[in-house]
Amino acid sequence: MKRLGKILGVIAAILLVAFLIFRVPDTDPAEMRDKYGGAPSQFVRVATGAVIHLRDEGPQDGLPIVLLHGSNADLHTWQPWAEALKGDYRVIRFDQVGHGLTGSDPQGDYTIEGYVADIDAIAERLGLDRFVLAGNSMGGSHTVAYAMAHPERLLGMVLVDPGGAPINRDGGGNLAFKLAAMPGVGSFMSQFLPRSLVERSLSQSVSNQAVVTPEAVDRYWELARYPGNREATRIRFNRGWKAFDAGDIGAIGVPTLILWGTEDRLIPVEAGRWFDKHLPNSTLIEYEGIGHLPQEEAADRSARDLRNWLATAPLSNEQQ
Repeated sequence: MKRLGKILGVIAAILLVAFLIFRVPDTDPAEMRDKYGGAPSQFVRVATGAVIHLRDEGPQDGLPIVLLHGSNADLHTWQPWAEALKGDYRVIRFDQVGHGLTGSDPQGDYTIEGYVADIDAIAERLGLDRFVLAGNSMGGSHTVAYAMAHPERLLGMVLVDPGGAPINRDGGGNLAFKLAAMPGVGSFMSQFLPRSLVERSLSQSVSNQAVVTPEAVDRYWELARYPGNREATRIRFNRGWKAFDAGDIGAIGVPTLILWGTEDRLIPVEAGRWFDKHLPNSTLIEYEGIGHLPQEEAADRSARDLRNWLATAPLSNEQQ
């Protein structure tokens, strides 16, 4: 028994040394703010207590469009759309809690209800009465949840490869997402998080590999390690996924634009067709040869389709 105890002790010591040597530390908040939080970024405290990193661009009296990024992404994913829209629209995007430069939620709340409350808090903080809400992936599921909770606040809804449809989604080979979803393994592996894993994850999420630039990989890797974000990711993935009910979706009456990459390996295009089938006032546009991030992979086409929809859709009590 003593010999076994010594062996186990040696193994534990080796594992501890390996952990200390190979663990990738958190990034420095001040350095990250300098690098990714310059003008026109703002840091605002909302009613939930979170300090949100956001960008509010375009004419303040323009139609407000609020953009929600996906899981483990940040507000920079919307840069092409912001550039295309801010000349005519008020474009608002922010890092949701547990992401980007916003970091952890003060209450540790990473439920979908918590994210809905944050969206409402941002709207109140910025004085938005009614607005168009758009979201990609996780942000798309938050958009749908917000529409269910506060339909009176929305002029329209834009879903870009959103989560939440009752369609089989196993991560499509996205290694980082699969590891994050494994109980225990995700938490352990997140402490190492090599840059190569982040690069591979981004590459597996898209079909247009031109968006997988060294700068983009650096941003994903560095902001994933912003203090609090790794713990938030562990909590979110351990909570699992919950699909929306078709009856609830059918009660959402706001005009909806659905954009989907047909080669999305993370959430298949069948999910887009499910949303289009059950949403009573929707338009579906599919992009051949595009993956999970149409707003980046097909930036010009998707922004043009959005502008056309905004100009022609019967937005509820349109304020333009």
